[in-house]
Amino acid sequence: MQIADIFTLALVQTTIRSATPIILAALAAVISKQAAVVNLGIEGMMLFGAYFGFVAGNLTQSWFVGVIVGVTAGAATGVIMAAAHLRFKAHILVVGFAINMLALALTRFLLQQTFGISGALLLPNPVSIPAVNIAVLEGVPILASIFSGYNIVEIFALVLVFAVWFVLFRTTTGLRLRSVGLHETVATTAGLNVEKTRFAAIVVSGVFAGLAGVHLSMGYSTMFVEGMTGGRGFMGLAAMNFGGAHPIFALCGALIFGFTDAVALRLQMFGFPSQLLLTLPYLVTVLVLSVAMIRAVKREKMLLLRQSIDDLKARN
Repeated sequence: MQIADIFTLALVQTTIRSATPIILAALAAVISKQAAVVNLGIEGMMLFGAYFGFVAGNLTQSWFVGVIVGVTAGAATGVIMAAAHLRFKAHILVVGFAINMLALALTRFLLQQTFGISGALLLPNPVSIPAVNIAVLEGVPILASIFSGYNIVEIFALVLVFAVWFVLFRTTTGLRLRSVGLHETVATTAGLNVEKTRFAAIVVSGVFAGLAGVHLSMGYSTMFVEGMTGGRGFMGLAAMNFGGAHPIFALCGALIFGFTDAVALRLQMFGFPSQLLLTLPYLVTVLVLSVAMIRAVKREKMLLLRQSIDDLKARN
């Protein structure tokens, strides 16, 4: 085995495919974080989206229906989270963990009661999200392997990164959302409804998480497996922290996770122990979070230093 056998052009497409659910989870985390809400329930939202999207898509034999149902499941979970946190004043961290545990238990229960099976739901002719092949590039294998063959959600996820950036930093809606997250009192004084804004942010966060789940069950694979999110919701949160709640920087963090996962999959093909390789994405998650925390501490120290200098200047 040589390094060139691992780092091939096909690794680019595998990286994008592996990173897509993490990118969408990171966007879900970015939107809620901009409203000063840490959404720890993204993992559960993704799992609901994966299950209900896969079942609906295969019952109707329509990938589009599956995507719509999966996104709706994520949004509905967001409504439950927002109501529990904002209306009934439950702590957002407790609500998030409750959603994650509920998703694990409920999807397992539904799988057993509806289909009479445990573990994985495999169907003879599963519906999948279609891939987009660019005919112009078919004659150039190098370009085709890099830019062609992605499914619709994978392309849409990359477009959404820049769409979210535009909405957050170039529109009035984004300004209002960020205002609520930056200073609640000032936002209220300016006439903004903080509770409604945060409610909407959590629901929209659920939409992105539901789409991430649908991609897992109908794009990344064509089956539903119990607990198939595998910590990707938390990886999305890590990518969000790495990027400082900025969608484009969060994309960079998600691509790091996707690349690690893609390399781990490639190494398994060459006989490396899967037990060791499966830990790589989680080790990278710890590393990324450590880098993010170090950067945050340094930033805070710089702010304190500047404030001290300003105070000294003011006294003199």
